[in-house]
Amino acid sequence: MMSSPIHLPHCVVGVLGGGQLCRLLVMAARRMNIRTIVWTGGLEAPARGVADEVIDLPFDHPRALDHFCGVATVATVEFENIPLPVLHAVAKQVPLYPSAECVAICQNRWREKEFLRSHGFPCAPFALVSSSEELAAARHLLGPGVLKTADSGYDGHGQIRLREGDDPEMGWRNFDSPRGVFEKWISFAKELSVIVVRDKQGETVCYDPAENQHRDHILEISIVPARIAPSVAESAAAMACRLAESLDYRGTMGVEFFLREDGELLVNEIAPRPHNSGHHTLDACVTSQFEQQLRAVIGLPLGSTRLLSPVAMLNLLGDLWLGNDEPPDWHAVFEDRAACLYLYGKRQAKRRRKMGHVNILGDTADEALRRASSLKARWLEDSSTTEASPPGDCGAGTRPR
Repeated sequence: MMSSPIHLPHCVVGVLGGGQLCRLLVMAARRMNIRTIVWTGGLEAPARGVADEVIDLPFDHPRALDHFCGVATVATVEFENIPLPVLHAVAKQVPLYPSAECVAICQNRWREKEFLRSHGFPCAPFALVSSSEELAAARHLLGPGVLKTADSGYDGHGQIRLREGDDPEMGWRNFDSPRGVFEKWISFAKELSVIVVRDKQGETVCYDPAENQHRDHILEISIVPARIAPSVAESAAAMACRLAESLDYRGTMGVEFFLREDGELLVNEIAPRPHNSGHHTLDACVTSQFEQQLRAVIGLPLGSTRLLSPVAMLNLLGDLWLGNDEPPDWHAVFEDRAACLYLYGKRQAKRRRKMGHVNILGDTADEALRRASSLKARWLEDSSTTEASPPGDCGAGTRPR
């Protein structure tokens, strides 16, 4: 018996936020001849040059809301820090995936941790604090840890580590936020992430876990497949799927984990969108995380997540750019015939700013990692910037974008 034919729907996908994740999402849409409208929120928008239409107005602009909802037939988010009133206003007029409720949980660390705890997902012990006295009490109860802003934190922004003997009052004074989440310091063997996708029927698929290495609280390299036991990979994927189901999620989601020395997995953070550590899927998997986002949002069947090749994804930060915004010499990338360069088109290179990435395909994960490390070492030799602190000291959690 023949199945019913599948046709691409006549839709316009609206995207809240116009950064590099939106750019890559829109490029996937263009390949499938799906129209897009991007609402930048008034921020710099790497997606500007590829979207069909751009609304370059703040998120609190009423005319922008009306125009966006008048054009878009379905909407999604490019990053989680979209104002919650805007999400609810859009959702009243246009189907929004993931839902405003999902994004609200993930955009606030307190709500996120409470969700994890109430649904039985293991995570680092934590406490909500809103004063130096509450911070001191949490520090006394939990020991050394990391104080993080409850809202709008990513890539290590809004985080202060409190070690043994550090003064909580001084830490709170330097925090510059009315409330925060204090998390117990977790000693871990590896940081992992899983990209999970869930569609409107509740079908859930996962990509192979990525092994992530950070520098200065920012994702530097993702290695896929992660160099972990198969049982750990299966447990991480299963937990990511359960999280998506518990959230009644629709779309692509990144789940970050700590892997402890004893093999225990702890959920670090949830990203309600495509994830930096999933950029390898553009070249190393049958279906990219961005195409999966489109498929889930507009109601198409999900694609295969099969890994075609071991890969290392190297983030290109503004630290690699020379004086006067001169980029690195890309000759080394093109000499490597299994390396794929992505530049985001940002106007100005700054330290710690993500300017692009490179996917390096290899026969093994170790071999791909070696070539990625060699590329970065070569660029650092030419760069006038000083190398950041060594990887591994990334606190009780980072949020790579």
